[in-house]
Amino acid sequence: MAEENQNPTETQQPAQSEQAPQAAVESSAPTEGQPQGDSRDRRGGGREGGQRGRGGPRRDRDRDRADESGVESAVVRIYRCSKVVKGGRTFSFGALVVAGDRRGNIGIGYGKANEGPPAVEKATKDARKQMFKVNLKGTTIPHIVKGRSGASTVVLVPARPGTGVTAGKSVRPVVELTGITDILTKAYGSTSPKNLVKASIAALQQLRNREQVEGSRGVSLPKGAGELVTA
Repeated sequence: MAEENQNPTETQQPAQSEQAPQAAVESSAPTEGQPQGDSRDRRGGGREGGQRGRGGPRRDRDRDRADESGVESAVVRIYRCSKVVKGGRTFSFGALVVAGDRRGNIGIGYGKANEGPPAVEKATKDARKQMFKVNLKGTTIPHIVKGRSGASTVVLVPARPGTGVTAGKSVRPVVELTGITDILTKAYGSTSPKNLVKASIAALQQLRNREQVEGSRGVSLPKGAGELVTA
């Protein structure tokens, strides 16, 4: 009887050994099915890629329009405002943007939104609408000019070629996007970015070329009058 009891155990062991390869085969089944999951992942990635592809050309078109028009924009400052309400605090953002084509056209814009990027987008559109033509003389301005806004005053002084742009972080985007590469600037009073940018714009709006001065005064200026003397 003992031998008969041992024999079933011996017969059961091979059965277990036969089940083990089956379990291994079953465990390997997911690995064989994994390419299907990969294909689904690839198809899913294709869908995501398609979404990115649909969004990509739109961004490319925006960049193409910006390149064709030649208008560039720079964010001068982003303001965050908070309002206390019954449920807590709500935040909003304001963006101050300067837009120009580096060929004498410049404009500033201000936009507000609940998020930062929409505020920048609104400000950029506003800056493009507010663009105006600035009278330049080569790479600098024709004469000294002073602009004021609030408690801020900005003085723009023409400079010789090769001088570069000497300006603060709020005035520099304005003169660079205008197309001025040689200029000296000085700011007085308040250091508020809004006031400094508005003062710089006010100064650029006061620039007049030789023909405009002669026409407004009804006189004929001598050659080189009011121009920067270059050695």
